[in-house]
Amino acid sequence: MEEILAAASAVLGERVSRPVDLGGSSRSHVLRCATGDGGTVVVKAYLDASGFGAEVAGLPLGGGLGPRLLAVDPSFPLIVMSDLGAGPSLADVLLGESAEAAREGLIAWARTYGRIAVAGAGRRHEWERARAACSGDGGRQRLFRKVGDLREVFPVVPAGLDGELAALEALGERYPVFSPGDICPDNNLLTADGLRVLDFESAGYHSAFLEAAYVRMPFATCWCVFRLPPRVEAEIEDVYRKEVLAVHPELADDELWEAGVRHAVAAWTIFLTGIFMARARERDEPMHATRTPVPSRRQLLRYRWSRLLDELDRGGDEFPAVREAVQACLESTAEWDVAELPHYPAFASTEPG
Repeated sequence: MEEILAAASAVLGERVSRPVDLGGSSRSHVLRCATGDGGTVVVKAYLDASGFGAEVAGLPLGGGLGPRLLAVDPSFPLIVMSDLGAGPSLADVLLGESAEAAREGLIAWARTYGRIAVAGAGRRHEWERARAACSGDGGRQRLFRKVGDLREVFPVVPAGLDGELAALEALGERYPVFSPGDICPDNNLLTADGLRVLDFESAGYHSAFLEAAYVRMPFATCWCVFRLPPRVEAEIEDVYRKEVLAVHPELADDELWEAGVRHAVAAWTIFLTGIFMARARERDEPMHATRTPVPSRRQLLRYRWSRLLDELDRGGDEFPAVREAVQACLESTAEWDVAELPHYPAFASTEPG
């Protein structure tokens, strides 16, 4: 802690003190610190150089919808950012009691990420140069592990799965947009100035479809996952889509959009199965250690598989190997006997069932 404060004070040019731990992750430490003028700043120290590089490169591309980058120490590495305050997160309102507050928060969330996509348009080379300068890593991360590894995950690995995963992997480069990366509800703060994004640690360029799938799934990689009412889901997806048309006007084509989002749901579902399946087989656990309510790991996986099969039904005969593998996951885990994933608490009283 003292080393972080000393390094932050040196690079900022003024002393910071009285740190408050804001949680961070296994990749970073995040502290709210007092400054000499009575204000506060946020200091983020990294354990992962790629996360440091992505955030330093990504914050200036955020269109003013995230914190301001105040100082950078690449040798530690750490950054100092403006403090966005301590308002409720989107996760807080989704897990709360007000359907209208949750709906408004979701609309703000979708519009914000659409506007960030627009702010980052045409600046990919700038981001790549800045990231490589900070972390020495400008390469693209792979979404999937090797199919051979998936044999340990899926109860059935059908013929043709390799080619289908390659097609889904290629989706990541179609209609690229800039994104902070981890766009989950708890990384979005509802402030007096509107929704603000807290985390650019996974910032980069990927397909608009991968972003839009966060609406339809919802929230592909998050712990704060329950079902959204279909009318709300459709509304917020439309808000995001209208914003990104400024970057990719061809996405106004309904058939192109539907197929792209459907394929992105498949890509995220396969990715998450690879991450969670082995641990879920061993035992069931809540998706978050301290927050409630949250789904269990098994409950969420079965919901993801069922939702993907529903999506694939709309696409006819596409991705038969993915369909077979996911159907086998559902059948082989029937004994898990977990409850159906409910609606978000904020919408629980407004939706039947």
